[in-house]
Amino acid sequence: MRIAGLFAGIGGLERGLAEAGHEARAFAEVWAPAAAVLARRFADVPNLGDVREVAALPAHDLLTAGFPCQDLSQAGRTAGIGGAKSGLVDHVFRLTDAGRPAHVLLENVSFMLSLDRGAAMARLVAAFEERGYRWAYRIVDTQAFLPQRRRRVFFLASRSLDPAEVLFADAVEPPAERPGDLAGRAHGFYWTEGIRGLGWGIDCIPTLKNGSTIGIPSPPAILRPDGTVVTPDIRDAERLQGFPADWTAPATATSPAARLRWTLVGNAVSVPVAAWIGARLERPGAHDATRDRPFDGDGRWPPAARSIGTGAAVRRVAVEISQWPGHHPRAPLDAFLEHPGKPLSLRATSGFLERLGRTRLRLPPGFADRIADHLARMRGLAEAPAAAAE
Repeated sequence: MRIAGLFAGIGGLERGLAEAGHEARAFAEVWAPAAAVLARRFADVPNLGDVREVAALPAHDLLTAGFPCQDLSQAGRTAGIGGAKSGLVDHVFRLTDAGRPAHVLLENVSFMLSLDRGAAMARLVAAFEERGYRWAYRIVDTQAFLPQRRRRVFFLASRSLDPAEVLFADAVEPPAERPGDLAGRAHGFYWTEGIRGLGWGIDCIPTLKNGSTIGIPSPPAILRPDGTVVTPDIRDAERLQGFPADWTAPATATSPAARLRWTLVGNAVSVPVAAWIGARLERPGAHDATRDRPFDGDGRWPPAARSIGTGAAVRRVAVEISQWPGHHPRAPLDAFLEHPGKPLSLRATSGFLERLGRTRLRLPPGFADRIADHLARMRGLAEAPAAAAE
């Protein structure tokens, strides 16, 4: 299929779809650092720039859009689908009307299903039903492919096939998480938290984010089996999204700030998830209709749902299905990391341990002790130069 990618970012959707044999024909990406990555990694694909100024797209079969999530995310402004950023989805509808592609694939945060009683999903569904498309969506966890727990909504609308035969053709139950021995596996967590949550991940990192509201990178921490606590190298962060290492390096041509690369990676779509969808677009499977459940479409939307029929006869049903399309072989997190990472700083560790001392969370046995040990090592490293100078 020929792809036109709106809000393309660094091309996660399009790279994954390309792995399944599809081809990007045009992008619309306005942010200079992301545009620099696209120009290097998709050298033959034109970037049309600001989607608001795009009147028409080249001929395409599949329109993709990882439209801005800042107004929809739990960590963002939560202004909703009508917010200044997420409201740009209107241009998806406008360009869908102009080009009438056979398929439209959207990606966004799972919080959109409950924000404002599901207003964002209700708007998407209504817009595509009005245009005669069938639709389906599903929360998919990147952890089925890579050691990153990243749950995102993938919404597929189509005029020529049943989207349920793409998004619901593959499903397995995720493995049960057993805490086990902290020394046996690497564990990811948010060092920026500690009071209300940890983002605790067994043999995985929690969701890579785009940083704080003022653009400061905040990568997760990893407690490695040897007791060291590190934040991953940006090259491993790229790999944890399914990109080759240094995929975002061209962004530094627009600014030397390393934080740009963390923002780009945190905003990106996981490549192997897109590749799985692309493969199913090429060769749809079957949807087991016994998974369908009644759904009134009012309020919080379910983790997966689909439409049946079109026009006045359309019905909406929830679909009972896991967030894992399959068990894809991967290395354990500790073995996956190719770079040593950066030890969590003395200041960051001290603040995190202080918050752990005030939390009512049920902490993994021995976890606070491991953090305290790391803090002691960092203090020792900080004091060593002073002692040597004396």
